Amino acid sequence: MIAQLIKNVEQVVIGKNEIIEKIIIALLCKGHVLLEDVPGVGKTTLVRALAQSMDLSFSRIQFTPDLLPADLLGISVFNPKDAQFHFQKGPLHSQLVLADEINRTSPKTQSSLLEVMQEQQITVDNKTYKLEDPFMVIATQNPIEHEGTFPLPESQLDRFFMKLSMGYPDEQEELKLLELNISAKTLPVIVDVESIMESRKKAEAIFVSESIKRYIVRLTRATRKHELVDLGASPRATIALYNASKALAYLRGRAYVIPEDVKELFIDIVSHRIFISPQAKYQGKSEKLILKEIMDSTALPLEV
Repeated sequence: MIAQLIKNVEQVVIGKNEIIEKIIIALLCKGHVLLEDVPGVGKTTLVRALAQSMDLSFSRIQFTPDLLPADLLGISVFNPKDAQFHFQKGPLHSQLVLADEINRTSPKTQSSLLEVMQEQQITVDNKTYKLEDPFMVIATQNPIEHEGTFPLPESQLDRFFMKLSMGYPDEQEELKLLELNISAKTLPVIVDVESIMESRKKAEAIFVSESIKRYIVRLTRATRKHELVDLGASPRATIALYNASKALAYLRGRAYVIPEDVKELFIDIVSHRIFISPQAKYQGKSEKLILKEIMDSTALPLEV
């Protein structure tokens, strides 16, 4: 089923099999994804194709400096006919939400996403609205050094399950884009909500040995002790890596996790959760390079 879903999305998103697979992993783990990329590489098309293929309600929010929390959450409007306030839902009341250029809006509006991403609910006027399951936020972000951006705070970044980058297509992929004769809106529905929920249960049931658990913990704890890391990965990152490894094993058709599952996802899940020191930047080292060094220096489990 998942293989069919990926193949369906690839009809309009060429050559991004790995990115599609990792977003599906996040969905199975009830996580959210941060896409950091330049404009025009197909981020909106990808999210719309996923929503269409899974028959999920979809909304796209263009984040701008003047956007207010009420523009996302919704607002109570007074109706003079019955002298009552009626709540008008905002675009966050969808199952798959594309938060486009999230770092172009103010911290006040960015913070309005904290509750919905963590609790899958929205509170307005002292009333809480539970959102329909499955629910997922996929946010896009311009590179931080671009003008007119508001860097996401640590607490916001930590709520994203993983950070991905689509990158430019290669020459052959870009040639195929010129011949596309189908749009994301016309893709057939491949899976339904019941199938997604069933896949979640199967992924949660994947076996993880004690040695693999210790390996996951050693990796994330190593980020807190590294001399070039000012802020290491949180326990939330440890849990995310654990759950993602199980989901990847499920997609690979295995009933158990192996070290390669953990290594494949470690950088995507942890890179945005650590903050490196000025000394690291002076030495030309990035978050991903430091995490790779941590993986290379951490002993693999002797048993699976």
